[in-house]
Amino acid sequence: MAKTKMTSYKPSPEYIISNESELRSLFPPTHDLAIKKVQSYIDEHARAFIERSPFVCIGTQGNEGKADVSPRGDPAGFVEIIDDKTLAIPDRPGNNRLDSLSNIVVNPHVGLLFVIPGFDDTMRVNGKATLVVDPTLLESLSVDGRLPKLAIVVEVQTVFIHCAKAFRRSHLWNPDHYQDRSKLPSLMKIALDATNAAPSDKGELDRLNEALEDGYQKTLY
Repeated sequence: MAKTKMTSYKPSPEYIISNESELRSLFPPTHDLAIKKVQSYIDEHARAFIERSPFVCIGTQGNEGKADVSPRGDPAGFVEIIDDKTLAIPDRPGNNRLDSLSNIVVNPHVGLLFVIPGFDDTMRVNGKATLVVDPTLLESLSVDGRLPKLAIVVEVQTVFIHCAKAFRRSHLWNPDHYQDRSKLPSLMKIALDATNAAPSDKGELDRLNEALEDGYQKTLY
């Protein structure tokens, strides 16, 4: 039977979960290991995972509820483990929207998800973040002599390994499921369409795409 495709949706109040007791009634109790595996510090296993990770997503939320998730990437081990309760994440050049950083200024609580290519499990870290411009710390996070403008220093509160089900279901690392990037418009085309500024001339769009790629090469750090 084919799935019904919705074109609009607003749930009826009777189908909305409005409190935690209702939520938990839908699921069986979690098992002891899922609770006991949570640490309050970076142990040897978390250290080994973070040192191998070239990619982390940072979840933040502002005082007014504005949420953001931002990807950060660098060579494996780019997140510095200062001690078993402290991490430092370099802030590399980006688009200067500063969504995550602005959130941290008003609400320091962050969630981190560390990913290692080829690994189906992930490492989750929750804590409180501070934006730091200490020259000594920034020097330790430099690449080819280029310092980040600031570092996100995270005071670790909880750490735990996350199961592989989401990555297994998505076939994320399976080449047989990789998709052809050319099937979607370029980043530049998507961004310009959002502002109704996309050029009608394909040659001009090609030049803009080339300029974007050139910018990637020159401004990664």
